[in-house]
Amino acid sequence: MLTFINLPSSLKSSHGTTKSHHLHPLSPSPSFSTRLHKGNGRLVVLRIKCLNEQSRDVVESESTTSPSSSSSSGISPYTWSAAIGGLGFFETSYLSYSKLTGSDAFCPVGGGSCTDILNSNYALVYGIPLPLIGVVAYAAATYIALKLAAKDLPFGIDETTGGLILHGTTTSMATASAYFLYILNTQFSGSSCSYCLLSVVLSFSLFFSSAKILGWQKIRDEVGLQLCVASLVFAVLSNSYSSTPPPPERFGEKFLPYTPTEINAPSSPLALKLAAHLRTVGAKMYGAFWCSHCQEQKQMFGREAAKLLDYVECYPDGFKNGIDITKECKAAKLESFPMWVINGQVLKGYQEFPELAKASGFEAGEFSEQLAELAKQSAEAEPNIQP
Repeated sequence: MLTFINLPSSLKSSHGTTKSHHLHPLSPSPSFSTRLHKGNGRLVVLRIKCLNEQSRDVVESESTTSPSSSSSSGISPYTWSAAIGGLGFFETSYLSYSKLTGSDAFCPVGGGSCTDILNSNYALVYGIPLPLIGVVAYAAATYIALKLAAKDLPFGIDETTGGLILHGTTTSMATASAYFLYILNTQFSGSSCSYCLLSVVLSFSLFFSSAKILGWQKIRDEVGLQLCVASLVFAVLSNSYSSTPPPPERFGEKFLPYTPTEINAPSSPLALKLAAHLRTVGAKMYGAFWCSHCQEQKQMFGREAAKLLDYVECYPDGFKNGIDITKECKAAKLESFPMWVINGQVLKGYQEFPELAKASGFEAGEFSEQLAELAKQSAEAEPNIQP
């Protein structure tokens, strides 16, 4: 801003020069500085707006806002994480209640196929219902997010460490959801489960929300830790499902109704006596109606003796990919079909008479020579069996 001021003659010296030491600047506001220039009998006042200390502080405070103050204008990532975790907690709590009470969960989308998925053997991890694991995971994520929002982490944990713990939790949840989504697409093709899809959305939303809290630079720095967590979750789930007897060769999507094994051959005296003894000592044979080795095992005993065996069918209501085995078969922790449990000893796969007699303490008596001959034949046949 320029201001021209006519100088009175009193301010001029006899030589026509201005006495600058008599000049007083116009009272500028605190935010202005004044510079004087002279010429042609006029004083040029140049007023330049400057920043005083107070205005500089205001600008600096506006340009450097803290994360907490910037989040005050909207919903913070902590709040988002707590809200998403709470929704997941209620969903898995409802599914846990349905699982523990034996009632079918209400499936708005998917109907019967949704129920089949929720009751399948994939809904268990080492015998623990998957919804119960979800309850614990979502509850943990919600608790950590709330503590981070309140800046009240226990055990003296700082905010960065708390963010890492939250992100590790959500990484494991997202990995598990991705694994189950793969199972859903491969083992339950054409089926739909609204709860499964909702859980995928919630877990991945938690993952990205916790990533925002931690910051992408920190995420890149800790990528090795995240890979370790994801690999551990994948290994645990894979090992859990590999311990369940594998289904038969794919029958497509066709449902196989239960059909009992037809045994036409009569039973030998040895088979009758051994079968009666096995039942007396509480021996059990676990199998499935579609299992060819189970059928061969029954045929070995013959029609009458097979009826004496304490046989447990693991799919009494029929078979389809994803249908769960019975509770009794689950409790036996089957790894293959057939499987014998005799006097606390587990025998996996098809068993000949000599093995069953030895495990059960069968007194052969008149059948000693016959059992010895069978044992000899079995030993000679073993080298010729291809793996």
